Amino acid sequence: MRLGAPLYTPTAGPAEWATAHRKLGYGAAYCPDVSSIAEAQEYARAALLNDLIIAEVGAWCNPLSRDEAEARKNIAFIQERLALADSIGARCCVNIAGSRGAKWDGPDPDDLTEETFDLIVESVRKIIDAVKPTRTFYTLEPMPWMYPDSVESYERLVVAIDRPAFGVHYDPVNLVNCPEHYFHNAAHMREFIRRLGPRIKSVHAKDTLLGQTLTNHLDEVRPGLGTLNYPVLLTELERLNPQMPLMVEHLQKAEDYDLAVEYIRGVAQKVGVKLI
Repeated sequence: MRLGAPLYTPTAGPAEWATAHRKLGYGAAYCPDVSSIAEAQEYARAALLNDLIIAEVGAWCNPLSRDEAEARKNIAFIQERLALADSIGARCCVNIAGSRGAKWDGPDPDDLTEETFDLIVESVRKIIDAVKPTRTFYTLEPMPWMYPDSVESYERLVVAIDRPAFGVHYDPVNLVNCPEHYFHNAAHMREFIRRLGPRIKSVHAKDTLLGQTLTNHLDEVRPGLGTLNYPVLLTELERLNPQMPLMVEHLQKAEDYDLAVEYIRGVAQKVGVKLI
């Protein structure tokens, strides 16, 4: 499996960027901030020379905005990011499905409706059909309060979108959205990977912790500080694809990333999973 995380030390160009990842023992990387496809391709060449894969190109915005001009602008931006991902052979271009609410990634009563489901299908088809990627996939990161919010809704989207270039992004913590999933997260991870495994292109690594006060409160925490069953996650992903990128995210300091990576490497060693 290919472990990756953001770099916290600035680098001077593609060669230094790729070398910095390898010095940290990473086998996968997030796509760096670039100003053009040509620049991105320079980073892709440096990655190839250093046995590093670019796991994800982010396209973070809201294609479902109620403001039609904003939605059109965002869809155009996603199409640009998908084209960039395709040009460098990234594993995927990733975004969330989007929200009908004021906050682009926040909950809204209309987000879990059939009308919004249909809007997601329409927007994803529009994105993929404009770009026609051949080397990458457009994916949606699961979210706790918008589609895809479960393995079942992700499967429904795969069928409804009906595009070979639509892949799956897996964030197991985002799918822990109730106590049942929290306490039985190992079973839910096995089920998700069993049902959608061949379509998974990249995976986010973090952790989750249920609070002790009423009512339900789930915190996103550093890997190792919560209860996500990392032995099961690593074992199942390794069985699925030994080259799968596992990308640590959402931490505030370089030291936190160091501790997260140390924890994941320790678990991997115990369960016999090789991290590239």
